[in-house]
Amino acid sequence: MHRSPGPAERQRDAERSKQQLLDAAVIEFAAHGFGGARVSEIATRAGVNKQLISYYFGGKLGLYQAVSDRWRSGEESITEGATTLPEVVAAYARAALAEPDLARLLIRQGVDQEAAEADRESQQIRFQAMLSDFRTRQEQGELAGDLDPAYMGLALFALSAAPVTFPQIAQALGLNTTDPAFATNYATQIARLVAHLGSSAATKDGGKPQ
Repeated sequence: MHRSPGPAERQRDAERSKQQLLDAAVIEFAAHGFGGARVSEIATRAGVNKQLISYYFGGKLGLYQAVSDRWRSGEESITEGATTLPEVVAAYARAALAEPDLARLLIRQGVDQEAAEADRESQQIRFQAMLSDFRTRQEQGELAGDLDPAYMGLALFALSAAPVTFPQIAQALGLNTTDPAFATNYATQIARLVAHLGSSAATKDGGKPQ
């Protein structure tokens, strides 16, 4: 006799379906942007009925926002154990290489206005918090006084995702981004670079912190 699933089993099935949809959505949105992504493709990749996208997330926009929320909720774990600015930037570089589709999703927002608008408020909160952190680090000497924290935030965020953004340039430079050792080597190199942005390094090189 067939037994109907109990509430706990149904809850587990629902959570599993949601995670499958989120995983599939990251890939589809990263590849095609918000406008080009198709819910039918997301559902097929997830192996579930596409009606579940509306049921669980209220539609395509809700699913996109849920993907963004998942990235932000896991962001604290990216920099866990990282205290200095070089360590933080290196941690973001490793995260971008570990989950390139999430990095591509963020890059896509730069050219996909519909997606950018959908996530504008949360992006504003997130990056204003980063700017505040950079200003504090500048006061503590991790950024030279003649560097603008906002410009540095933009540059360093781009730096952390550069291998994902420009894999063809990496290849032209003789770098293999698929090499298991690449992420560690790249993180080490940019940590060294960011360390040179500190006030002591700038003074040593003839800079005049303001």
